[in-house]
Amino acid sequence: MPVISAPYAFNESRLFVDLRSIVGHPLYLKCEGFNFAGSIKLKAANEMVTAAERDGILTRDSILVESSSGNLGVALSMIAASKGYRFLCVTDSRCNLSTRLLMEALGSEVHVIAEMNADTGFLGARLDYVRELCASDDRYVWLSQYTNPGNWLAHYRTTAPEIADEFPRLDVLFIGAGTTGTLMGCARYFREHSPSVRIVAVDSVGSVAFGGEPGRRMIPGLGMSMRPPLLDESYVDEVIKVEEADTIRACHRLARSGFLFGGSTGTVVSGAVDWLNRHDTRGITAVAVAPDLGERYLDTIYQTNWLQDLYGDQVLEPGPRTTVVSSGPRGRAAPHGRDRRGGGAGRA
Repeated sequence: MPVISAPYAFNESRLFVDLRSIVGHPLYLKCEGFNFAGSIKLKAANEMVTAAERDGILTRDSILVESSSGNLGVALSMIAASKGYRFLCVTDSRCNLSTRLLMEALGSEVHVIAEMNADTGFLGARLDYVRELCASDDRYVWLSQYTNPGNWLAHYRTTAPEIADEFPRLDVLFIGAGTTGTLMGCARYFREHSPSVRIVAVDSVGSVAFGGEPGRRMIPGLGMSMRPPLLDESYVDEVIKVEEADTIRACHRLARSGFLFGGSTGTVVSGAVDWLNRHDTRGITAVAVAPDLGERYLDTIYQTNWLQDLYGDQVLEPGPRTTVVSSGPRGRAAPHGRDRRGGGAGRA
């Protein structure tokens, strides 16, 4: 029985769900939402805060500030409350109400950006506000999840080895792309330790992380309105972009089987299923990373009026998929069906 004194000391990160009976393909979902922050962002938040403390950047007089669409803000709120720091989260109007209330319940201040920058969207407006704060008062400490190497290092040290230990003969790994911290940490690890693993990044249509035209994105989490500074595309074999309507359908499909996951997870699962539909999956070992759970999306993805207002009455009805696929710079052939089952699959 775990006994802890700090909330960030607990994180159940070796739980996998076998989705074969739901999606019709061999796919294991690594669940990262079972901690007191409720998402995979706890790992990056803990790594970045610890490094800032070690380097003397973060002191008792400091005020933590970060731009976040939600999950990292919650993780930092929890850590700040536990360690006695003040924390200000700069978010925007797309942030779920329940997420904002949760951060405030943990004692954080939340500033909501209501108007986007004409050129760089909500993210640009958030970053402009953070920069102004830091320039106005040297007590503000900005960890900058978008540029902080601790963001990807956390997953190099934890997430990737956890997957490799459970599935030593992994073929393909699906990872959502936001700041690309999870993507880069896992991709770097597997490049060094198991280079045959195919890394598939899953992004949202309307995101410009991997290029393309910007578009409306209403579901927080994945996607960026600028190129992620942490991104190195040489580690990525393939990029899949998923329409938000497909994200929503994937979330509801999982919920109808009793698994309530968040929007980021719905996007990753939708992209993974699309990839598996187009490839020979006999004997393949495939894993997707689920960043979050679904409780914080009850007033959005799982709320009928919100869905109908933004996506129309037919959003939950099956329709033609509009996933956009592009090859990564590594240009490797996709794995064909072969007996590569992970040795730990039975323990998932």
